[in-house]
Amino acid sequence: MVEDQAILALIEQAKQGNQIAYSSLLNNYWKAIYNFQVSKTEDEDEAEDITIKTFAKAFDKLHTYNPAFSFETWLFTISRNINIDHFRKQNPDLISIHKHQKEVDQISDEQLSPVDKLIQEQNLAQLLAYIKQLKPHYQQVINLRFFMELSYKEIAQELNEPINNVKIKLLRAKKLLAEIIINN
Repeated sequence: MVEDQAILALIEQAKQGNQIAYSSLLNNYWKAIYNFQVSKTEDEDEAEDITIKTFAKAFDKLHTYNPAFSFETWLFTISRNINIDHFRKQNPDLISIHKHQKEVDQISDEQLSPVDKLIQEQNLAQLLAYIKQLKPHYQQVINLRFFMELSYKEIAQELNEPINNVKIKLLRAKKLLAEIIINN
């Protein structure tokens, strides 16, 4: 199966560190991966956590993607494997293998995306009201990034999470916040 040319272009841009391309890929496939995980876990919070880990791993391993195969199928395979690992870790009777995720710097800390600019332009009181509409873990990454002005690395240390997870959570949080701002 040959992948859609627009998706292949986004993948190539993401490989070059283009944050907008990462965001576009995330937005394009989030719902499918999330719904898949909801059907497997029957828990929205776990599904969201596994979906974040899926995109973090996929973006970390983007250089290994073979365009001769469907990008969506590749994402589902990663997501399924993370789901299996997740449940192995929850069951102490099963042996799990924890693979170390290397840090990547593909998403620039310095470059403001259009969503970043939209967030910065909001009235502070109104922006805080919008942020309160997000789930607590999204509120936390937004606060650490935009109010405490921490880098991705510093946020990862603060939350004791891999930097890829922080990047995906922040991308997702910014998208949800932008939707709230636009719809109000």
